[in-house]
Amino acid sequence: MHTLFRKKTNLAKPDMIRKLWILGAPTILEQALQTAVLYVDTAMVGHIGAGASAAVGLTTTVNWLLNGIFFSMSVSLLSFIARYTGEGDLETAHRTSAQALWVVLSLSAVETAAALGISPFLPKWMGASPEIWHDASLYFFITSCPMLFRGSSVVFGNVLRANKDSKTPMLVNIFVNILNIVLNQLLIGPGTTVSLFTATFTIPGAGLGIAGAAAATALSQSLGGIIIFIAAMKNPLTTLSGQRLVPDWKLLKCSLQVALPLMGERLVLGGGYVIFSTLVAGLGTLSTAAHSIALAIEEAFYVPGYGMQTAVSTLSGNAAGKKNEKELNEVAKAGSIIAVSVMTVMSAFLFFASPLIMKIFSNDAAVILLGAKILKIVAVSEPLFAVLIIFEGVFHGIGETRAPFLFAIFTMWGIRIFLSRICIHRFGAGLTAVWICMVADNICRCFLLLAWYRLKRWKKRLGMTQNEL
Repeated sequence: MHTLFRKKTNLAKPDMIRKLWILGAPTILEQALQTAVLYVDTAMVGHIGAGASAAVGLTTTVNWLLNGIFFSMSVSLLSFIARYTGEGDLETAHRTSAQALWVVLSLSAVETAAALGISPFLPKWMGASPEIWHDASLYFFITSCPMLFRGSSVVFGNVLRANKDSKTPMLVNIFVNILNIVLNQLLIGPGTTVSLFTATFTIPGAGLGIAGAAAATALSQSLGGIIIFIAAMKNPLTTLSGQRLVPDWKLLKCSLQVALPLMGERLVLGGGYVIFSTLVAGLGTLSTAAHSIALAIEEAFYVPGYGMQTAVSTLSGNAAGKKNEKELNEVAKAGSIIAVSVMTVMSAFLFFASPLIMKIFSNDAAVILLGAKILKIVAVSEPLFAVLIIFEGVFHGIGETRAPFLFAIFTMWGIRIFLSRICIHRFGAGLTAVWICMVADNICRCFLLLAWYRLKRWKKRLGMTQNEL
């Protein structure tokens, strides 16, 4: 019986590692560029002051929640597309790809109405200090306006990746992220004087501050959503040309059944992140600023894992379509080797360089000191977080979403939120204790996913066998 990581002779095959690199490398680069833009936003706003960093970072977790709903449906579509492709049923895979249009239109309408409706009240509900209410509301309102285009980027991007085209989303995001950086320069600050050799010239700036950062994000996301839709329409495997422009309720129902647990997981996690941020906001502006900046910094250090996750999901779905358990094990092992290796090296750098990295994003000594401290805490757990990300991708790809949903409920609310509340309200602990609770959540969920993968029950349900590669 083949089990994961049991024997030296059962290590991942170089061919599978190569396949994952080819499919996952563009997504890693794409997400790295997105993180670079987040860094630019955070750094430029951070130099306005701690209050500005807190205002921008406060609603980040709510945006994760909104994006998570789009992500859930896109992963469900990816799972079915990959499985149909593995079975050789390319016609049904194409019809499934075409349903992305209805997913984007319906979800974006609901999310736009909800986001714009709550924007005036959100900072107060989250327990933020009154001095940042206005800026936080304004930032969230502006960045929520292009929800249709955000949804298009997420859903059509994953549909293209499910059809093994990860280069197009990467190229689109390179352009969009460069645009975001340019718009940041033009909209956030009052202008910059640059000296080049003997010449001096001024780059203009509108001096809009937080509103400028929000507008830059909204404009670049809008363009990105439009371009990724056009790219999908030009791809023969995802185009709507030749497809009936009506919802295929059977396919949508099947996709929704897989997506609902994943959507529930994203809502549980997203809602937990919001409550988590609310707990942090209650610690004051200093903790909120350090927390927001540290979260933005940490994101770059798990980009390789999440970039590889989509490739793992696609190849896991192909293996499920073939009903080949051995191939699925190879995908899981190869993905874990890549993600753990890269993220371990990066986490070591994060541990030792955290004070220097914090100085890029803030000139407040207290924010830098506290942010560096919590980054050291999370750096220790990054290798296990890499394993969590990969096995999450495996379950996404095969459509096994119920168990991860239940695990997410338990660890987010039973460990992260519950223990954080006790630490803060009962023991008067600060941000350091809260981040330890966050790390405990991730570690526990990692081991639960590993334990579930080793069970045979769900593999039998999928009809998987130990076929040779």
